[in-house]
Amino acid sequence: MTLLDVAYGRRPADTIITNGTLVNVLTGEIYPAEIGIFQDRIAAVGPALRRGPETRVIDAAGGYLVPGLIDGHLHIECSKLSVTSFADLVVPLGTTSVVSGLDQVLVVEGLPGVRKFLDESKKTGMRIWWGAPAKAPYTVPQSNVGFTFGPDEHREAHTWPECVGVWETVQEMVEHGDPAVMRALELAEKHRLPVFGCAPMSDARRIAGLAAAGIRLDHESYSHGEMLEKLRQGIYAIVRESSVAHFLRENIQVVSKVGARRVAFCTDDVHAADVLAGGHMDKLVRMAVEAGVDPVTAIQMATVNCAEMYRIDDKVGSIAPGRFADVLIVDSLEDFRVRDVVAAGSLVARDGRLISPTAPPARGQVTKFPLKTVTADDFALHSNQTSNQTVTQTGAQTVTQSGEQAGEQETVDVLAIGFTEQVFVRKRRDVTLPVLNGIVEPSVEKDALLVTVVERYGKTGNMPVAVVSGMGIREGAIATSAAPDDNNIICVGASRADMALAVNTVAEMGGGQVIVVNGEVRERLPLPIAGIVSDLPAAEMAVAEQRLDDLARELGCTLPSPLMYLFFLSITAIPDYAVTDLGLVDCVNLEVVEVIQ
Repeated sequence: MTLLDVAYGRRPADTIITNGTLVNVLTGEIYPAEIGIFQDRIAAVGPALRRGPETRVIDAAGGYLVPGLIDGHLHIECSKLSVTSFADLVVPLGTTSVVSGLDQVLVVEGLPGVRKFLDESKKTGMRIWWGAPAKAPYTVPQSNVGFTFGPDEHREAHTWPECVGVWETVQEMVEHGDPAVMRALELAEKHRLPVFGCAPMSDARRIAGLAAAGIRLDHESYSHGEMLEKLRQGIYAIVRESSVAHFLRENIQVVSKVGARRVAFCTDDVHAADVLAGGHMDKLVRMAVEAGVDPVTAIQMATVNCAEMYRIDDKVGSIAPGRFADVLIVDSLEDFRVRDVVAAGSLVARDGRLISPTAPPARGQVTKFPLKTVTADDFALHSNQTSNQTVTQTGAQTVTQSGEQAGEQETVDVLAIGFTEQVFVRKRRDVTLPVLNGIVEPSVEKDALLVTVVERYGKTGNMPVAVVSGMGIREGAIATSAAPDDNNIICVGASRADMALAVNTVAEMGGGQVIVVNGEVRERLPLPIAGIVSDLPAAEMAVAEQRLDDLARELGCTLPSPLMYLFFLSITAIPDYAVTDLGLVDCVNLEVVEVIQ
């Protein structure tokens, strides 16, 4: 028996979904229909399909039949959940496809790590469509990682059946003509693969350049005006609503102006607790409807629109013959709540729960990071680290012009990375800090703490020290090895000794997040899979994340999501400053700069 036999009515279907009302996202129509399925594909959609004694029947009980939802841009690893745990979280909510670059496991374990994650997804109800990163790591200048990804790797990756294009093509790399990225774009054109952009806060000039370079779509618009300009210049737009970056209510205004034909949805980065509390892609559909979007249009944005952008609409995004049999049953299109989920032809979830939870694959033994044991002295920011720096006298003591210590205490001007009210955006903050015995001291009163990025792969041993403002903690230290784009260990602290204990603890665990206070590890979250994710069930992950965030807030942090803001500090694509294992980075001029001014 073949798919065509079922489609032509020569053989009965394996499975039939009956007694439902089809939401045809291809035409915008709603009408009664049955869905005939052969193995994992839809064979026919019609009023009365052929049954046999072995045909399984799924009764929709009068519900609406909707295509499985697609997350148009998702960093799975930022959830800190393994592929299996993440799928178990979102599939019952109707997400059956995600587009992801798997860029975090890529820089840790290379293409073999990506292959493992893709293969793992095949045993879940969530299909991963993989975008090969334009370049990895994305940091400019390039930080040190376990594995890099460039043109040679693209040649192999583009042959993988899961590869649907070039992922996260950062606008600075296009504008400044990064050779590796330019070559990746050439290969994409040769292989007829679309290119996905990453262009936050772009003006018309830069958007024109991205469009000319062949960028097909973009998920990073901080205003509906910016999104509209991208649409006007031929770039598909994806409305983002993450756990921290809340842009749907702002950017959905584009739909009322120009319609939704070239607009889709994504979540980008999500917390387990946020999904458990509010939903995933189903939540975005509800939010769009609440904002005035027609329910069928909102569903199109979460399904076929996204599939068409990525040129996978022949596989997913609609309920039509030949597509994967990913079908949702919902009782209301206005209050979009998923009752049943059919993924690849099998009923996998009902009433928000998996029918049979997926067992994760066997994992290898957890190993410590190849780092030396660090001490407080490793995180000393010396006042004489630059040749042209001048230290100001604050007492009777004096210092030399070169900054050499001649007394006990002075002050020094530093460039601090300052968080702003804009999500993740960091601006320059000039701070004067005390110097004691030649070492620059953090200041809780001035909200100026030390930050380091420790190279975790055993290649350089780099652990530069800079200053950050806005974390707000009054004591202790926070560290994480889940830290895109390079997943080195980032640590912020008011105490160098606590910073050392935090870094050593993360290394000993083989990856994770910790908070140390006065020499005691107060909270820890092991992330043993590549040092970035865990097989914890989502509910347990949510509890662990809450404990970490609650303690960070108890210590004085007022950021919306303390640990997420911390682990994004190394992303050089976010203006204006970042910190990597190379040091303090000016993200506008794309260069390492001095901390001490």
